[in-house]
Formats: sequence, structure tokens, C-alpha cells
Amino acid sequence: MKAIHCIRYGEPEDLIFVDLPKPRPGANEIVIAVEAVGLGFADVLNVRGAYQVKRPLPFIPASEVAGSVVACGANAPSALAGRRVMALAEGALAEEVVVGADQCITLPTGFGSAAAASSLINYSTAIFGLESCGALKPGEVVLVLGASGGVGLAAIDLAKGLGAEVVAAASSPEKLAACRGYGADFLVDYSTPDWRKSLEQTLDGKKINLVYDPVGGQWSETAFRCLAPGGRHLVVGFAGGEIPRIPLNRPLLKRSSIVGVDWGGHVRATRGAARAILERLIELVRVGKVDPRPTATHAFEQAPAVLSDILHRRSIGKPVIVLRST
Repeated sequence: MKAIHCIRYGEPEDLIFVDLPKPRPGANEIVIAVEAVGLGFADVLNVRGAYQVKRPLPFIPASEVAGSVVACGANAPSALAGRRVMALAEGALAEEVVVGADQCITLPTGFGSAAAASSLINYSTAIFGLESCGALKPGEVVLVLGASGGVGLAAIDLAKGLGAEVVAAASSPEKLAACRGYGADFLVDYSTPDWRKSLEQTLDGKKINLVYDPVGGQWSETAFRCLAPGGRHLVVGFAGGEIPRIPLNRPLLKRSSIVGVDWGGHVRATRGAARAILERLIELVRVGKVDPRPTATHAFEQAPAVLSDILHRRSIGKPVIVLRST
């Protein structure tokens, strides 16, 4: 089978295409014929050896996969054979991948593989962040930083589905237009020096109850200053490259919270948490509360270039690699 290998930590352009034996399932495992793979910033960090935990070399990048079950190992439910599923599986950029049978979720009719692959990490993070960590309530106002990225667009979609109003902060008219397409109520260009003032004028008296922050850097403290007393600032990541240092007198005086949203740590520490969140995602899709979809689809051969676009911030939303049509 064809696969993409990272043989040394470096740039996406250093990835190579290889031919490997088809995988065989072990006990309680299945083999998925990969139809679509979602790509994100974490995949770039893994390739560069800059993620919190380095993957041993060589490895196949990516982990968000959707496809059809083509083989079941001993003790794996035979009813899964031929079913369309999605799963988090290391080594997703390959024609076939092995995953534990209890780690996959069957896809409902009408939920395409490209849409499923685009949703696994970003929507799981949004569900854990907004519902579990942020306790978002209908009618509250959410400020999403880095809103045009895959993480940000998922947060917009979910927050709207949960009945909130959403302020999308992004850095160009094109990116802000993408946020509007996902349902954002208000838009602000946070690449301008006075974006806090622009935000206040845009909101016209409305208060920010919750900040969803996957960016960090200089934008975090400004966003925290925008919070209403009693608000919550969700720390999702540091895509901006710099870890902010918010003075602790600010949460004291605002009576506000800074809450870490480490979805990966949560699922590693809590047995069954990943599956529970994915089941929640499927429920939200079924009832029409969220509408996951890729912002762009690309052929398998384009995967290194797509990862490079993500690295250099040329990508909007969640790109998906399509290996087979569904």
C-alpha cells in the first residue's frame, strides 16, 4: 500500500511516499480502507519534531481518518465489516490503517467521510472546551481567536449550535468571510493595533462571557481584558508561537477564570472519554446542531504541500486529503 513517511524531523517538503505491506489486524482490531484524512497544525508539529511528545522515527503522519472496514481481527465485532467509520488512528496518511475496534465510531447515513475526517480533533476539542470546561450557556457571547482555522471554525459552529452569539477574530477579509460562512455574528480583524476598540464598537454594549483561545501570544491578554466579570478564558493552544503571561491580578479583579482545554490529556487520562466525545459529536450532527465540513479537499499526492500551507498560515479552515471517493 502507498503511505507517506516522515524519516527525519523537518519540513513537510521532506516527507516521502513509500510502498508498505498492507497491515493485518490483531486481536480486537480492525483495518480501515482510508477514504479521507483530516490535517491540522498538530500534524505539522509532529513532522517537525516540535510536538509535546515526539513520535519515534520513521512514522506515518496524521491521525484523523474516515473510511470503510475491510478486515476484522479476532474478537473484533464482525458486524463492523463493510461499515463506514471514523477513528483517531496514528499513521492515517496511508491507504489502510489499523485501529482498535472499540476506538471507531460508525458513521450515520449522510455524514460523508471527508466531513467526518474534518471533524475528529477540532470538534472534539470544541465539545470538551465549550461544554465541559467552559460550561457555555445559551445567549452568552463567545470570542473565538484564530477563528478562521480548523479549530476556530469548529468552535464557531458548535457555539452557534449551543445557542451562543459568536465574535470571530481573524486577520484578513478572506478569513473573516470564512467565519461569517460558519455563522459568526460579529467579526473583528485582530491584526490591527486597536482591535480591542474595534471590538467594543462592534459589540455596542454586549459583553464577552467566554474566550476560546487557540492562538496565545500577544492576543491572549487583550482578549482577557475584553471579558466581562465572571467570564472564562479557555486556553486551547499556542498557534501564534508564544505562550502568554497574563498578570494574575487581572483574573482576580475580574473575578474570572483561566481554564486549560487539554483534550488530548483528558482522553489519555480518562478511559472511554474519546469515544464519549465522538458519540456526542455524532449526536450533534444527527440533530443538526453542527455541520462539520472540510474547507478544501486535496489528492493524496498533495498532502505535503497542504501541511506546508498549514505551517505558513496559507490555509483556511480544515483541509482534508481524499484517497477514495465515497
